[in-house]
Amino acid sequence: MNDSVQRCKETRALLADGAKLVDVRSAQEFSAGALPGAVNIPLQTLPQNMHAIDRDKGVVLYCASGQRSEMAKRFLEQSGYRRVHNLGSWRNMQTC
Repeated sequence: MNDSVQRCKETRALLADGAKLVDVRSAQEFSAGALPGAVNIPLQTLPQNMHAIDRDKGVVLYCASGQRSEMAKRFLEQSGYRRVHNLGSWRNMQTC
């Protein structure tokens, strides 16, 4: 199974299980277009706003390229979150 198919399966399973979909792009990027159901928590504000993400549920992170969402994933994991998934680019969901 290739990486994109696996990523889609993992993402869909987490979302079906109640994971929060978080866009870590800037507010301007988010307002220009985002995935349905996503909340915007820009990467630079994540430390102050991670309380908005339930530790007991999964979280799916995305951005424009996958770099910021990977940094957010590492930060949340270091903060004790265990079910953190980096979708990468928001465009990856369009191919699922």
